This record gives sequence, C-alpha cells and structure tokens, in this order.
Amino acid sequence: MAEPAAGEGRRGLPTSSRLLLIGAMLLVPLLGFALLMRQPSLDLRWEHHPTHFWLVLTTAALSAVLAYATGAAAEQRGDARVLWVSLAFLSAAGFLGLHALATPGVLLMTANTGFVVATPVGIALGSVLAVVSSLDLSGARAVRMVRRGRQVRLALLALMVLWAVFSLARLPPLQADQIVPEQADGVLGALAVPAIVLYAVAAGRYVRLWRRRPSLMLLSMLAAFVLLAEAMVAVVFARNWQLSWWEWHVLLLAAFVLVALGARLQWHEERFADLYLQDTSAGRREMSILFADLQGFTTFSERHEPAQVTAMLNAFFEVAVPPVVHRFGGEIDRIIGDALMVTFNKRGDQPDHAVRAARAGLALQEATAAVVAQHPDWPRFRVGINSGEVLVSLLGTEGGRTHTVIGDVVNSASRIEGKAPVGGVAIGPGTKALLPTAVTESLGKLELKGKAEPLEVHLLRRLDAAVG
Repeated sequence: MAEPAAGEGRRGLPTSSRLLLIGAMLLVPLLGFALLMRQPSLDLRWEHHPTHFWLVLTTAALSAVLAYATGAAAEQRGDARVLWVSLAFLSAAGFLGLHALATPGVLLMTANTGFVVATPVGIALGSVLAVVSSLDLSGARAVRMVRRGRQVRLALLALMVLWAVFSLARLPPLQADQIVPEQADGVLGALAVPAIVLYAVAAGRYVRLWRRRPSLMLLSMLAAFVLLAEAMVAVVFARNWQLSWWEWHVLLLAAFVLVALGARLQWHEERFADLYLQDTSAGRREMSILFADLQGFTTFSERHEPAQVTAMLNAFFEVAVPPVVHRFGGEIDRIIGDALMVTFNKRGDQPDHAVRAARAGLALQEATAAVVAQHPDWPRFRVGINSGEVLVSLLGTEGGRTHTVIGDVVNSASRIEGKAPVGGVAIGPGTKALLPTAVTESLGKLELKGKAEPLEVHLLRRLDAAVG
C-alpha cells in the first residue's frame, strides 16, 4: 500500500482539510451561543442549583484527575511541556471547585462573590499556563522551566487556599455583599479578553505541533484550548441561569472530557508521550549508565525452586534499589531477571551524574553484601558504569512503548559490568574522566566489537569524600 503524500493524513485527507473540518466543528458551540445572544426568546431560563453544583464539581474533579496524571508523567520524565499542561488543569480544577461552592443552598446557604468569580480567574490563569506549555523548550532552559513549574504549582495551591479564606471571610477585594453577575462588566472583560487571546495563541502553536507529528493527544489539547476560549466568551456575556449560561459550564466539561478521552485511548505506557518536548522524546544527553547483574544466577536458578529464586531476588532488590533511587537519584530503566539498568541525568538535571552513579554502585554493593553475609550460598552482584552522550528515546508504538536510552555508551556499560569482579564496581573511561580524584585500579583492556581501540576499564575502590 502506498504511503500518503506529504501533507495528507493516514486516510488520504490532506492535513489542511482536516484542520478546516476540525475548526468548523469547534466553532459550532460559539455559533450556537451567538444565536442565543441575538434571539433572547431562545435563551430559556432553567434555575436548578443541585444540577449546577454537580456539573461544576464533576468538571473540577475531571480536571483534577488530568492535573494529577499529567503532573505524574511530567515528574517521571522531567518534561516541561507536560508539567505546564498539568498546571493549567490544576488551575481550572481548583477554582472550579471553589465555584461549585457558590451554588446557594447546596453547601453554602447564600451565594458568595469570591466563589462566583473563581471560574473566570481559574480559566484565565490557565490560559497563561497553556501558552507556556506551548513553548518549544530545550536543554538547560527546559530544566529551568521544570523547576519553575514546581514552584508555580505550590503558588497555585497557596492562592486557592487564600482565595477560599478571603471569600468566606469576605475580605478585600472579595468583600462585596452582592454577587458579581457573570456578564460583561469591567472585571470579567479584563480577564476574558487576554485569556481568549492566550488560548488562541496556545491552540495555534499546538496546531503547528500537530502538523509536524499528528496525534490524538495533541489534537485533544488544541481542541480543549479552543473550547476554553469559547467558554470564556460565554462566561462574560451569558445571562444567569439561561441556556447561554449553562453552555459555558458544558463547554468546560467538554474541554476536559476531550483530553481525558484522548488519554484513555492512548496506550497506558507513556500515555502523554505525544506531548513530550523533542529533548524528552528524542534528545541527546550526557549521562551515566549503571548495570548490575548477579554472578552465578543461572546456576542458582537451576538448583532452586522458582519461589526460592523469587525470594532471593526480592531480598536483593529491597536493599539495592532504595540507595540507588532515593539517595542518589538514579532512575530504574529496567529490571530483567537478575539484571538491573539504572540511568543518571535522564532529565538533564544532574550535572554530577558520574559521581551519583559511582556512589550508587558502591552503596549497592555495600547493601547487598549484608544480604550475602546471611546467605553465603547466594550469588553476588557485579556493577559496571559508563558515562557519555546517549540518545534519550521513546521506542515502540501502541501496544508497547517505553522511554529509554540507547547508544554506544549504554552497550559499553553492559560490557564493562561483565569485566567487574564479583562484589566490585567497574567504571569505563568516560566515568573515570569525570572522577579525577577517585581511587581506582586498572582491570585491563576491554575489546569491543566495532571499536578500533579497546576500552581501559578500572575497578572503583572509593571516592574522595570531597567529591560530589
């Protein structure tokens, strides 16, 4: 079967035509709202407080779930775009939850000004965060944006708490006795206009991303931004408790449902991978790679029951993994049987990755030696470490995707581990060059297929206390 021509979708429909079709579909709610504004007789009134409460609360809960899921993915991969997307969801979730409290007679006996205006505030803040998420970041700038994003998350949570306190206590500037109507007055207009522009900018940038690599998740995000912009229009101009007023509530829910469905239809591994920055999905990074493997595992497995082998492995990993991950910040790339692969600086935020890897290797051997002391007949670990430039890559497709590292440095690290003595830590030349004061001894040359020159491998005895 012939591949689609450039600029065409998988089923032959040109990308530009698909965008026009999607744009037309997204404009339908705005056209409906315009009709209600021009024909007030069609803008029927329905005031039902419990429905309002549960509709807004459901929307807030869905946004909160998305904020948590994207935030967890961002922290795992260190991706700035996904992190700022999670902050946009968090802003909407928190302030929509506060808006739900404004429903009179449900949780509060009377309406509250601060809780009423919480929705446009939260959606407007979300527009700023959405634009930040659309930036094309790389390198050190992306790492800084991850750090700032974590600070913004704390600031958002603090702002929500303060907003709730000020609203309930009716403190300035939320001290008004009467509800501020959700119509085009100065305050709402000042929030709506820039928010609409910012959502439009974010959607436009996501369109460019989608044209480069079409995916359902990117399409869901840009559609959500368009719906949020339309919701802001309705927030400002809608008539309270009329159909036009209910429309913006439904638009908010639709925006988050689209993203949730897009995420649900993705394979559960790397669900938000299509949002990753280029450096996250296919970027080069200076890293250290640690391999650990049990010498004598095969013989032990042949002589023991599977349950005993499993118990042995768990006993080792229970003491080996915590120091590697929690003390020194390594990331477990994979565990295959008795073999362990750990990466350092995968997110680009560990410039001292060689020191971390070396200390992790020594700590792993120290921790597992205590287990072997109680079980002398058990196998022991060998550890190999190598440092250098690798490719961080998203491999696979639907049904099986993984975020891993590939390259000659990785292959060499695996071979270096085979050169290490039982209970020891062997390091390659890339790692040794980054540890100038380490106490080592040569293990000789390591011949590698495809390399003209053999690698000089060293046994790591100890690190100077001042290192790292």
